[in-house]
Amino acid sequence: MKHAVTRPNPPWRSRNGRLTVHQVPAWIDNLIWLITCNETGETAVVDGPEAGPTLEYCEAHGLRLTTILNTHTHPDHIGINLDLRRREALDGMTVVGPASRADQIPGLTVGVDEGDTVQLGATQGRVMLTEGHIDGHVSYVFDNVLLCGDTLFAGGCGRLFDGPPAKMFDSLQRLAALPAETQICCAHEYTQDNLRFAWSLEPDNEALAERIRQVWALRATGGCTVPSRLSIEHATNPFLRSDSPSLVAAVRAALPQTTLDDPQQVFAATRLLKDQGAYKKRGDEGLPLG
Repeated sequence: MKHAVTRPNPPWRSRNGRLTVHQVPAWIDNLIWLITCNETGETAVVDGPEAGPTLEYCEAHGLRLTTILNTHTHPDHIGINLDLRRREALDGMTVVGPASRADQIPGLTVGVDEGDTVQLGATQGRVMLTEGHIDGHVSYVFDNVLLCGDTLFAGGCGRLFDGPPAKMFDSLQRLAALPAETQICCAHEYTQDNLRFAWSLEPDNEALAERIRQVWALRATGGCTVPSRLSIEHATNPFLRSDSPSLVAAVRAALPQTTLDDPQQVFAATRLLKDQGAYKKRGDEGLPLG
């Protein structure tokens, strides 16, 4: 199965130097994240559809896998737990995940919720409840590294399977309040599709135009657009821009019968437009690629 990314990003260190972050492609567009405590060598894997790519990467790079951090319970995120169990390698691992979904996370040893902390060797992260995609979804913040599963994507956000829009809006607003240099380590390479939609709403956004040019050039050579910086998301991600006059005008033109009295309503309407998918018919036509 060929992955969308053929040139994964090399490992990089968090701002304080205590963590090294590794990227492992899996399936067609999943992105598995490994974070290693540089003091103790302990490594955590964040989600994943299967164990093979992670185990191969750990062996090739001499990483000691001790921990699983699950963000939510969709099969392509807890599949790694099930695969490790089949390989008789799950016992003895620390498995962290949403306490509210404890019965759905194979091997769970530590249930977490909003405001809890997670220890990995000598480093500590905090837990944010980021529901909206599905109930119980959590994200993990280690230094300037945000591991956000399917809540915030580069250029977009997750589908609202459980919703409601108000929940996802609140989750995104709290993530958006993190420091501007936060690195967005989401779980999929969806950026081109997300930016096509963004351009359909804000073709006057110069920051978005520049991002599109950079992303298309990178993807043309198999590169990965993730992680993204939060400051770029503020400037170009329509789901963080519900107060943008040009975006509001575009949404109102597309959905003239919809009430858009506040940013939450604008977000809900924007998500509806994305789900309707009319922008997909244009493909790359009209994008600022020249």
